[in-house]
Formats: sequence, structure tokens, C-alpha cells
Amino acid sequence: MSTTVDQFIPGEKPWQALSKLLLRVGLMMSVSLVTIGWYPAPASAAPIIPNPNELVQVVQEIESLDAMRSGLAASLEGSTEVPTMQTMKEVCRPVGMRAMQLSQEHGWQVKQVAKKYRNPDHAPGNLHDQMALAKFNQEPELIGFWDRETLDKQLGTRYYRRMDVEASCLACHGLKERRPQFVKDGYPHDLAYDFNVGDLRGMYAVFIPDDIQKAIQNAVN
Repeated sequence: MSTTVDQFIPGEKPWQALSKLLLRVGLMMSVSLVTIGWYPAPASAAPIIPNPNELVQVVQEIESLDAMRSGLAASLEGSTEVPTMQTMKEVCRPVGMRAMQLSQEHGWQVKQVAKKYRNPDHAPGNLHDQMALAKFNQEPELIGFWDRETLDKQLGTRYYRRMDVEASCLACHGLKERRPQFVKDGYPHDLAYDFNVGDLRGMYAVFIPDDIQKAIQNAVN
């Protein structure tokens, strides 16, 4: 059973709405959203979230991460220069580095996942990934949701947040034949092309282990 985060009160940040939600429904997982706010749906069998504050922080950090992605990509708008490997290092790599930093600092597992991936590390890793991507694809208005899962033999909560294609993304992810040469040369099995603005590019997937302190210690070691 999953919980959706698909509509927010105007002017309210997703993490703020989530924080209110967790308090209002007594940390129960299943809720539905309507245009005027959050309302609990039947949740008699829904599990308790062991680390609700961690989930709120995850939502907040992922919103910041996606804002970083959007801001860096926007730097390509209006440019007449063909993107190069250096462009990727300046625009794309900081997002991946920040995701790794969040994993190490908090004991989370932060990944970028896409069905049409360029980096093989971003391929769906399990059935949950495939189902989450399918859910986002079927529900264009859905921003994010979370579920209880077991990952690498650890029980925890996993948060999924969509990534959509913006106009600036098309410099490297537009028509296949127009991809920059460094992409054609460096990614022979590339699938991340032929996108249009507004398409689902992929998602962030963040796993929060129930034993968060152990996870942090493992990340440090």
C-alpha cells in the first residue's frame, strides 16, 4: 500500500504538506489528496512509518535536489554551443554527486532511476522500480509517493519522486540523430533520447532503512 503526494496547497512546499499529513493521520500510510488539502483515506491495515521525520527530510532534500537539476539545466537555455563532456560535468554530474552525499550523510539510498537511461547505473534495479516508473507514466499529475519495502534484506520506507523533461534537457535528450557527439561516442547503449518537453524523464528513489543509525554507520565505514 502506497501513499501519494500529488497535489499541494498553493504556495505550500511538498515537505511542509507531508509534515502536516503525518501529524494529521497519526503516521498512517494511506491517504488521498484533493485540491483543498490532505484528507485521510481508509487505512485500517496501513503500516506505521518508523521514521516519519526522516521521510519529511527526504521529501525536502529531494525537492532541493530537483531544483538544483532544473537550475543547472536552465543554464543551457539560449546557448548556441553544442554540449560537450565538460557540459555534462558542469550540468549533470553535480546532481549525482549531491545524491551520493545525501546517501552518505543520512544513511539513505538515493538513486536516479529511468526506463530510458543513459547511465547503466540508472536502470531500474528491481520490480518496485519498474512499478513506480509505470505509476508515474500512467499518472502524469503524480509528483511522488512512498511505500514500505524491503531492499537488500533491510525493511524500510521508500520515497519516489518524478523527474520531467524540461526544454533545456532536449540539448542532450532530444532527437536521437541530434545527440551531441560525446554522447554517441561515450554511451553506445544509450536509451535517453527522443524525449519531448513534459515527458517523464525518470525518478528519484530514496530508501530509508528502519535501522537508520546502523545505515549511517555502514555509510561512514
